[in-house]
Amino acid sequence: MLQLEHVTYRVSDEQGEKTILKDVNLSLSERFVAFTGPNGGGKSTLAKVIAGIITPTEGKILFDGEDITPLSVTERAKRGISYAFQQPVRFKGLTVRDLISIAAGRSANVSDACAYLSEVGLCARDYLDREVNASLSGGELKRIEIATILARGTKLSVFDEPEAGIDLWSFGNLINVFQKMYDKTNGSILIISHQERILDIADKIVVIAGGEVERAGTKEEILPKLLGREACRVLTEKL
Repeated sequence: MLQLEHVTYRVSDEQGEKTILKDVNLSLSERFVAFTGPNGGGKSTLAKVIAGIITPTEGKILFDGEDITPLSVTERAKRGISYAFQQPVRFKGLTVRDLISIAAGRSANVSDACAYLSEVGLCARDYLDREVNASLSGGELKRIEIATILARGTKLSVFDEPEAGIDLWSFGNLINVFQKMYDKTNGSILIISHQERILDIADKIVVIAGGEVERAGTKEEILPKLLGREACRVLTEKL
């Protein structure tokens, strides 16, 4: 479904050129994929490259056999790729109903909107006519954003650290939402996360460090090594 061939991304600043992604080769066909790894390793950059927010310096990106490397984020969205930021955008003046209608590409009736909001654990009666503004919590915004992705029915949904900025109770609900999304969606889900509970429901885990794919495999292959490394790190810090 998604293939990255020799993807490299460099940036230049006052100190010279810096390589953020180094010759990344990756093939993703699983329905639920998780990117993980140390902070600053290139995970979010790679996700933005996939979504079209960033254009790679070198390499090629294929989606369903089509070379989408030169396509903008808008054109990739039309091909069925969606991207959810760490901090969802707030839209003053737009209601939840408006957002769902925009995502669905048509005027969503109450029944449709209720169905999408129910999927993410929200009572439509309490949210349909609310503005998407600062009155909504981080957890509420995350779930509304997922509802809009469900309304779009995208082939590939990319989430950048969806657990960021939400409390433990909301995080538990978020896990349930992703599990439901996994069960009911026909597309693929790509999540950037450090959370074991999210990694544990992934079909494939890709570890990215230093701008490169350090390893990739099933959760049975990857998780024990990750958890063992984290335990060693914590022990070392205590000594």
